Amino acid sequence: MDDRIRPLVETLWQYHQLNHQLSRADAILVLCSYDRFVAERGAELFLDGWAPLLIFSGGLGSITKRLWAEPEADLFAKIAIGMGVPEEKILIENRSTNTGENILLTKRLLAERRLDPQSFIVVQKPYMERRSYATFKKLWPGKDVLVTSPRVSLDEYLARHAHPALSEADIISIIVGDLQRVRLYPERGFQIAQHIPDGVWSAYEALVSAGYDTHLISP
Repeated sequence: MDDRIRPLVETLWQYHQLNHQLSRADAILVLCSYDRFVAERGAELFLDGWAPLLIFSGGLGSITKRLWAEPEADLFAKIAIGMGVPEEKILIENRSTNTGENILLTKRLLAERRLDPQSFIVVQKPYMERRSYATFKKLWPGKDVLVTSPRVSLDEYLARHAHPALSEADIISIIVGDLQRVRLYPERGFQIAQHIPDGVWSAYEALVSAGYDTHLISP
């Protein structure tokens, strides 16, 4: 990133994070992806006693289907078990391919197990906190939800968390695409509406104009 692009990306990065104050919950729900550090964050929260149940949700999404043959949730669960989480405290939902399916298929899995957690800590990538929250509140109203992610800076994330197959430009384009979804998805019934400040949207438009547009969807 040059000196013109960096502050634009940082603006979106900060907007996407909700900075929720954690409190004890009934379940930790990890929304899986290419970022294995998200699995570690979920496992750490469980081991620190924030909830008695750890759920991993994710099959193979639009990015990971090009990277892995194993469902995201299965891989993430192995990471958690390797960190000391008891296998019997883990539930796996490994068929979802997007954030909406993460929520809906987890909801179905818990109903099949006759489990009804009332409060959740959702764990996600830093730049997907806001969209995960908005999706959860739309598709599972009536539940209490907090969202968290690995506590890293933008530079740390780009240096350590991205899959080797994804370039810095790829990650920036994904961050840009997620902001577009925050704006468009409420009218499609996928999320609750979230206010986007003018300065954040101006940064988005500048990044799209600069060519970070490979993860945009059709308006």
